[in-house]
Amino acid sequence: MATATVKEIFDLLRDDLAAIEQELGRDASSSVSTITEIAEYLREGGGKRIRPSLLLLSAHTLGYADRGAIRLGAVVEMVHTATLVHDDIIDGADMRRGRPSPNTTWGNEKCVLAGDWLYMQAFKVALEEKNLRVLDLLIELTQQMVEGELLQIQKLGKAVSEAEYYDLIYRKTACLFAVSMRLGAVLAGATEEQEASLAAYGRAVGLAFQIVDDVLDLTATEEVLGKPVASDLREGKATLSVIHAHDHGTAADRQAIQKVLDDRSFTRVSREHIQEILDRNGSVEYAMAAAGRYARQALQALAPLPDSDFKRALLWLPDFVVARDK
Repeated sequence: MATATVKEIFDLLRDDLAAIEQELGRDASSSVSTITEIAEYLREGGGKRIRPSLLLLSAHTLGYADRGAIRLGAVVEMVHTATLVHDDIIDGADMRRGRPSPNTTWGNEKCVLAGDWLYMQAFKVALEEKNLRVLDLLIELTQQMVEGELLQIQKLGKAVSEAEYYDLIYRKTACLFAVSMRLGAVLAGATEEQEASLAAYGRAVGLAFQIVDDVLDLTATEEVLGKPVASDLREGKATLSVIHAHDHGTAADRQAIQKVLDDRSFTRVSREHIQEILDRNGSVEYAMAAAGRYARQALQALAPLPDSDFKRALLWLPDFVVARDK
């Protein structure tokens, strides 16, 4: 099948995404003004709404067009937003999408509780579906994401293996992509094979998305990123390009990378030196090739599904994820 164009995808999802924004405005409102202010601040900060879009496309590909997709689209976005709030606190981040992160405005204590509230509100809204399978998926998802965050903290400052890296990014990112696809499939009454295909697609797209995100952290400008360049390295996180350079570079390369991971800064080793190591070892190209392989896996996962405009939209997404610049 030919892939859809950006305009075709926008036309397909425009009304549903507008309905999800309205749902988010209602669901993320609390009698405690601080919670509403933080939630609204994050919602106004933009974001690609990829996860709700995946849920919508999954459900519509199998012929589902009821209100549940709007409701659960808002749920997965609230879960995602809650993780962003907590991640910024854990990472000590000052910026989020080019604006001050919520914790710099409201403080860590209020933001921790606002993130907790968003998680619970997501489950409360999901309960309206009266579907235990939906709740089971969301509970397992939340556990995976929390475990991923804890594992990442344990591995800060260490040059982890590729297997450890893939486990981390699955838990922190790809799991939510896969569950978004599963939720759409569950709403549509999918067969086991259909649900498995859609989940495999979500997993592969999610892994590609995070690999590219990690590459952009090293290669994009601060203006594009909306945060300092190489923030991951400054926080002691070894991403795929860095892992490749560490594993395939010289002893001096490994020592330089480890110094940055130890110091959580570029005090002893400059960012330019690290960039030279990555360039010399072809490490960014290696990571992008891995992202490309996952994009192709995603396309292959769709093969058993019936052809439709919604499937064409799903066929477009992996290339967009790999080619994006922010």
